[in-house]
Amino acid sequence: MAVTITFTEFEDNLTQDNMTQDNLTDYNYTDNPTDNDTFCEQTGQQTSLDVFQAALYIFIFLLGVVGNGLMITVLLRRRHLLRITEIYLLHLAVADLMLLFTLPFDVVENASGWLFGNFLCKLMGLVKSLSLICGSFLLACIGCDRYFAIVHAITSMQSRRRRTVHITCTFLWLVCLALSMPNVVFLTVEEDWETTLLTCSFHHYGIHAHNWVLTRRVLDHVCFFLPLAIMSYCYTAVVVTLFKSHKSQDKQGAIRLALLITLVFCFCWLPYNITLLINTLADLKVTILNGCDYYDHLQPALYVTMSLGLSHCCLNPFLYAFVGVRFRNELIQLLWKLGCGRVCMPFIRVRGHSRPSFSDGGTTTSTVLM
Repeated sequence: MAVTITFTEFEDNLTQDNMTQDNLTDYNYTDNPTDNDTFCEQTGQQTSLDVFQAALYIFIFLLGVVGNGLMITVLLRRRHLLRITEIYLLHLAVADLMLLFTLPFDVVENASGWLFGNFLCKLMGLVKSLSLICGSFLLACIGCDRYFAIVHAITSMQSRRRRTVHITCTFLWLVCLALSMPNVVFLTVEEDWETTLLTCSFHHYGIHAHNWVLTRRVLDHVCFFLPLAIMSYCYTAVVVTLFKSHKSQDKQGAIRLALLITLVFCFCWLPYNITLLINTLADLKVTILNGCDYYDHLQPALYVTMSLGLSHCCLNPFLYAFVGVRFRNELIQLLWKLGCGRVCMPFIRVRGHSRPSFSDGGTTTSTVLM
């Protein structure tokens, strides 16, 4: 599944006399940024990028499926007793798992072209966009929940209810689905003119596909910077509130977790958004990049930064769940029931430890069995 589409030659093609309104409708938007007369020695570099991306995607897929799968399993075992934050975590794990299952399709497409037909082309485009958008805003919802639970612990008790959270998550999924639906309209399978391989990309409806791709890029930026701003504000308020509290032993771990959540999200997705912005400026001819510049600099940067961003979905279980005392104990119990035996034995011995963690009512100290 192509993530970014370049259109540097689009305006020049529109000026050609032989391009009528009829063939404009069938104009194919592919990943190739060069014209027919441009030749760049990118074959070896492209092969290396494909191998790197395939290996990294496989690693992210395996780690993410295991991590998010365990998180969903543990949470569903007590689905009727979930706390507010854990409901958001369950939806976040589902969104991450949906995104992870699109990665094998990307690996196969990069190696052999798109082999799965039109329906799966549209479906994978819809799933990828839906999971990315919804995942980002679920992270913002978790930040808001922590903000109200800690900064406004008393006044938010009436509003922070399980039913309200379920309604919020349902509404969020529906809005994100509506924002992702244009992918179903414009995505289709066509043969790439250079490699003769089938590609799943934005080929349908000419100029309208072009406009949607640019709109989609703006949407990608909004879905990063808006949640980042919300998370930054909420966790900053949480840190300030904890500093003013008298729970000195509790607040250190909670502050570190709040900072870690924001920094990891920024570290994973900020490079991609910067690179994508440069790509969009090049497509709009605000900056001048010829075909060879694209292959030498921009395309490798897009490969690397997109892979870095996708790695965030396999880090979420470790950031939000595995660091929690209660979740970790339930995970150990689950592994014990599954027969991990001697491997789990050292971890379930009774030892008292006081550890800080986020709870629904603020920061608490928990004595755990380790």
